[in-house]
Amino acid sequence: MTKLLTLAAALVFALSATAQTYPAKPIRFIVGFPPGGSADPTARIIGGALSDQLGQPVVIENRPGADSAIGAEYVSRQAPDGYTLFFGSNSAMTAAVALKKQPLYDPLKEFTPLGLVGRATFFFDVHPDVPAKTLQEFIAYARQNQGKLNYGTGNPLSILMMVQLMNAANIAMVHVPYKGEGPMTPDLIAGRVHATFLSNPAGVNLAKEGRIRTLAVAADKRNGLMPEVPTFAEAGVPQVTVRQWAGVYGPAKLPREIVERLNRELNAVVKRPEVIDKMQSYGYAAEGSTPEQLYEINRADLALWRKLIADARLELD
Repeated sequence: MTKLLTLAAALVFALSATAQTYPAKPIRFIVGFPPGGSADPTARIIGGALSDQLGQPVVIENRPGADSAIGAEYVSRQAPDGYTLFFGSNSAMTAAVALKKQPLYDPLKEFTPLGLVGRATFFFDVHPDVPAKTLQEFIAYARQNQGKLNYGTGNPLSILMMVQLMNAANIAMVHVPYKGEGPMTPDLIAGRVHATFLSNPAGVNLAKEGRIRTLAVAADKRNGLMPEVPTFAEAGVPQVTVRQWAGVYGPAKLPREIVERLNRELNAVVKRPEVIDKMQSYGYAAEGSTPEQLYEINRADLALWRKLIADARLELD
């Protein structure tokens, strides 16, 4: 018994010492999406600023696949030492779990939430050949062409938003899934995809160039990048309610001292003017939180997704 107590005390001392010297080496920041969407550049903005705050390199590592679940699962299996972090959004922490019969991980039990970093906006875009200048005109056109239009999705959020839109408007379209917004966007430009939800602000530039047309924004208020575009509620479809957020996570059982340090630095990062401006350029509004607040956001969002999926009678993979 004495040996066990001595061993436990030694372990606690070692963890405490590690936390006090943290970070003593570069940190890996895992992103579950490929370059080309909004997740990768946003993670790089956060990672670069966090590196400045911590005095150690924060190295971005892309591990795309399964709607960001591949990267999330990888992080969940790493040592809880603070040297492997995850850029987690609704995709990995709610959708990729709620849409699976057998999820790869439990987002509420196998991760340590560190803090929210921002909330993003989705834009509903169509190819210019679609004869619709407003959302209601698109709905009318889709009703006249039931089952003939293709819609692309680059992440689980866009899947559920499209289901909400189709159910609310009583329209049917053909689903074309992609591994991310990056590989999907060229097909939208080429007209192989008629409609989609884009979070990538590159879509804003494409819309301004006339290469795609934006009909609505999935947010509670209009977006400063395209203030002329109405929200779904303003356009008459308030049933589209999914909202995007992103935060930083570590594996489960991170030492509290490391959690507090990372949370403190993340909250400092999202207050930096250059970070706010850069994140805005990629469609994110910078926003911090406590670890507990991020956990509650995650818990509530996961419950909402499961209800929406059940109501929409989506078949789980």
